[in-house]
Amino acid sequence: MAYCKVRQAEIHYKDFGEGKPILMIHGYSPDHRLMTGCMEPIFTKRDGWRRIYIDLPGMGLTKKYNDINSCDEMLEAVLEFIQAIIPNQEYIIVGESYGGYLARGVIQKQKDKVLGAAFICPVIIPFPEKRTVEKHKILKTDERFIEKLSKEELKDFRSNNVVLDEYIWLRYNQEIISGCKIGDEKFLNMVKNKYGFTFEIDQSDFHKPSLFLLGRQDSSVGYKDALDIINKYTRGTFAVLDKAGHNLQIEQPELFNNLVNEWLDRIEDSLNHN
Repeated sequence: MAYCKVRQAEIHYKDFGEGKPILMIHGYSPDHRLMTGCMEPIFTKRDGWRRIYIDLPGMGLTKKYNDINSCDEMLEAVLEFIQAIIPNQEYIIVGESYGGYLARGVIQKQKDKVLGAAFICPVIIPFPEKRTVEKHKILKTDERFIEKLSKEELKDFRSNNVVLDEYIWLRYNQEIISGCKIGDEKFLNMVKNKYGFTFEIDQSDFHKPSLFLLGRQDSSVGYKDALDIINKYTRGTFAVLDKAGHNLQIEQPELFNNLVNEWLDRIEDSLNHN
């Protein structure tokens, strides 16, 4: 098991492959499996990338994080992790949900090092009451399959997904619920009080290849707020996917893979032409 000691935590992470570093930051409550589940299949057919999957403080197997009590300190731990693991190197960043918010914090602090960024259902506005979100609705249900679930499982499955079938359930269980089950709930609730940065982000335009994957039916963070920052990402593809909620990567896997691959192609092109 790999750990990296920073001032405020011992961060657990997974490290695969060799080449240009790509840092993956998961959302709030799950762990790195959220990101390995959707991103690793992409690299079965791609070389030249070193994939680094972090467990954020309070989540996964990361330890000794009790001095952290705000989003600013969460970001500080991520920045120290980056400096320790890939010192002074340029890298690419991918963030999902809260990880997308942290990724924008990273870009604000060290934009010159970031060669490209992808955001999967990113938190744009930290405080839920200020977000523009969609009403939750289920678009497709495999009635025979959901009969196999317990009441608790079904309630959770229905409240977090817009497609309910066996494929989605298996991935949701393996990649998301598994991490949520081991998250430090008390710690996460405490940090939620300081869930937003105390400084402004998106203060200057980002001119590297980027990708925003947004769920049309995302009732957690929505998609409209992301469109408000479209002009800040001058090389950004913004895709709003139908039949996709907050777990877009699971509900629309083919589109997800194609769009992420196309984004990586654009980065490789820009690196080759520099």
